[in-house]
Amino acid sequence: MEIAERIAAEFKLGVAQVARTLALMNEGSTIPFIARYRKEQTGNLNEVRLRELDRRRKYFQELEERRASILNILREQGNLTPELGTAIEGTADKHELEDLYQPFKPKRMTRASKAREAGLEPLARRLDGLEDPAADLAAEAAKFIDPEKGIETAEAALQGAGDILAEEWAENAEARKAYRELARTEGVLVASARKEFEGQSSKYEMYYHFRESVGRLPSHRVLAMIRGEREKVLKIELAVPKKPALRDLVVRFVRHPKSAAAPRLVDIALDALDRLLAPTIETEIRSEIREKAEAEAFKVFGDNLRDLLLAAPAGPKPVLGIDPGFRTGCKVAAVDGTGKFLEYRTIFPNAPKNDTDGAKLALLEMIDEHKIGLIAVGNGTAGRETETFVRACLDELSAAKRPVCVVVNESGASVYSASDAAVKEFPRMDVTIRGAISIARRLQDPLSELVKIEPKSIGVGQYQHDVDQASLRKSLDDVVESCVNSVGVDLNLASEELLKYVSGLNRATASAIVARRHENGPFASREDLKAVKGFGEKTFEQAAGFLRIPGASNPLDNSAVHPERYAFVEEMAGKLGTTVPQMIGNEELLKSVDPRKFSGPGLGLPTIRDILKELEKPGRDPRSEFRYAVFSENARTVDDLAPDQVLEGVVSNIVDFGAFVDIGVHQDGLVHISEMGDKFVSDPHKLVKVGQLVRVRILSVDKERKRIGLSMKKTS
Repeated sequence: MEIAERIAAEFKLGVAQVARTLALMNEGSTIPFIARYRKEQTGNLNEVRLRELDRRRKYFQELEERRASILNILREQGNLTPELGTAIEGTADKHELEDLYQPFKPKRMTRASKAREAGLEPLARRLDGLEDPAADLAAEAAKFIDPEKGIETAEAALQGAGDILAEEWAENAEARKAYRELARTEGVLVASARKEFEGQSSKYEMYYHFRESVGRLPSHRVLAMIRGEREKVLKIELAVPKKPALRDLVVRFVRHPKSAAAPRLVDIALDALDRLLAPTIETEIRSEIREKAEAEAFKVFGDNLRDLLLAAPAGPKPVLGIDPGFRTGCKVAAVDGTGKFLEYRTIFPNAPKNDTDGAKLALLEMIDEHKIGLIAVGNGTAGRETETFVRACLDELSAAKRPVCVVVNESGASVYSASDAAVKEFPRMDVTIRGAISIARRLQDPLSELVKIEPKSIGVGQYQHDVDQASLRKSLDDVVESCVNSVGVDLNLASEELLKYVSGLNRATASAIVARRHENGPFASREDLKAVKGFGEKTFEQAAGFLRIPGASNPLDNSAVHPERYAFVEEMAGKLGTTVPQMIGNEELLKSVDPRKFSGPGLGLPTIRDILKELEKPGRDPRSEFRYAVFSENARTVDDLAPDQVLEGVVSNIVDFGAFVDIGVHQDGLVHISEMGDKFVSDPHKLVKVGQLVRVRILSVDKERKRIGLSMKKTS
């Protein structure tokens, strides 16, 4: 069966639809490009669905490569029978493919291979096929005694023959498949404390006597137990029901239950299970459990990252970014509306210097000199103290000149400050000043600034250090790519770090764009991209629609309309008796257009509707309107909290079991999933998202363990 047919059956889609989609992927088209500009070919599949198809495409491509390799090896060995070839060609599962190949894999020396070298294969065959209830096994085995080969007794011969059968049975594809399915459906993951931790308090106490079905294990518990095992606090094992597993082997392989060999064959089946089959399959299932948990963790992290990257931008306003501190002072950086760095100062409004007068003078001077509209205060150490100081200073300004003070999540700012990108941009600047600049810019445009930071350093994940790092990076890079292309990028302002995520671009082409911009000034049109080194026709096709040029002579260059459709837009304008510039933004005219009158070969209704929608508001930002939280003046530390107190906060992270909320006391509180609504909530993401403003009520405060329990119920 072809890959397109397999995927179509799996996703319940048309074979031709899937085949066209896979062809686009195989040609090198990106997911964002296909989702936006090739809807007719895909049947209007969205980006999420396309990524699922792409994952399965890669899975089956790897399967086909492995299948071809195994078939070649078996031919060279002379072991490829018609029946085996048919089975190998017919499987669509990697595990089953490896099961079929297992008996023929080159192996290190095993007990079975030693027995074969000792000439015990005929005895194994005799035991396997014996029907006589009265046969003398010892007499049969005595014929194979050979001290020179290490077989000194009849029992040793029987043991060797049993080793041969045990290995064969444990490598049988159907037996492995059956045990694997039993482990998946009836297996139980068991955790317990290591001997030295029994009776000792630790953060893993809830797992000291833990059992849960494999099928019901939530990802956060799996990853917590894996971390506990890695830290040598817990022992983890997979418990699979032994009786049905042994019964399956006996029924499958003991063909003559009344023969004299039957009791020994049952013992051989038990050995095959305990020594060979169970350990290998259970290791495999544990790996599956981990991969499933990691996939869920990737999804949670990805959803949170998406919300953070697509947070509402404050826009092109001059901003002061403040990286708070005590002893070393607060670093204050001014940037203009484009994010260009202007000036920095260090002020000491907090202990131990408490130079509030000098700090106020410096702050007010910077506000006046740079016409500051927003002040971004990092939420780290000394954040609340610095915010209180800033608000007191602003009270002295008139309403017309008073900037808005906003507390900004500074997670990852220090990572950016020491990164190659920061060093390249500000080579002679202290890391703390770079951090203040980053804090200011992430208020102006979170997406443009946060793409400079490795996603896992932003702090919105779940056990991000416990999962496969390469898979995590790929998963999060897909999210960043999706976000960047859904918003679009200003070609003349975007950094190299942002440009590299644009559809069709990479680090090299992004660097070439920035270099061309520095050498020749701003791009005047999308066509100018073709003069960039390494920017061929395919790259232009994939990238151009996501790159914007405000003020371009052709207004379509500042829209999501792809250059390949410019001629169509001009033709449509002519038929409507107008021009492209006059048509853009004319909602009344555009809403009156019947897209069916303009559809034709290669240009269907989905694309035409997208074009009309884009022309109504070209280059529109899909992100929401900018809002900010105001933390309570009466709750600055954990000591200020009391039960039933209602506060405003910002969702900082979402996990399977609830959401963490920053309420401005240097310690996020947890809204457990059971406290998120009056009705049952299956997924916290359905109610809140990272960066969302929420009202919460204090349930409990554990100062010793620094835990704050919150509720979203009864907050009015």
